[in-house]
Amino acid sequence: MGCLIGKKAPDFSVQGIVRGTIREKITLDDFQEKYLILFFYPLDFTFVCPTELHAFEQKYEEFQKRKAEVVACSIDSPYSHYAWLHTPKSKGGIEGIRYPILSDMTKEISRNYGILKEEDGVAYRALFLLDHHRVIRHLVVNDLSLGRSVDEALRMLDALICFEQYGEVCPADWHQGDKTMSPTQEGLENFFSQP
Repeated sequence: MGCLIGKKAPDFSVQGIVRGTIREKITLDDFQEKYLILFFYPLDFTFVCPTELHAFEQKYEEFQKRKAEVVACSIDSPYSHYAWLHTPKSKGGIEGIRYPILSDMTKEISRNYGILKEEDGVAYRALFLLDHHRVIRHLVVNDLSLGRSVDEALRMLDALICFEQYGEVCPADWHQGDKTMSPTQEGLENFFSQP
């Protein structure tokens, strides 16, 4: 599968967990009018995965302030998600997670997003940032043993918001509040000529 950047995100309709309750049908349309951080992780009840889910939970309000929803996805059943969600953090659980968790038991979502590790039957650690039109604007994929940065996901969301609101582009290592530039030759020259 080719790169999905700039393309409409593949739709889905699956079971999952929303605020601690199993829902029979969750679709991409459930997240209209919001930015969407859709992140995949390999399996429930593992080691790196709960650290990531808790890290996203710790910054959940930051995503919400930016009118963004966070959604997790793995190949586990909704019953596994439910059990993991009702397991205390001290025992490796994800108790307290508020954002939705999709159940990709058929592995169709992982395949459609191009991040299924076929030989292991699990998704790589992938993150997709979708704009309001369901276009994929950013993606990052890590190997199974490499946890990702929630701060980087927030930084990329801020950069997308800045571009959409002001038409300004964000240079390397840009953070909210830093200088942006016009996407023109003059903008580039001005950026490098100013302290």
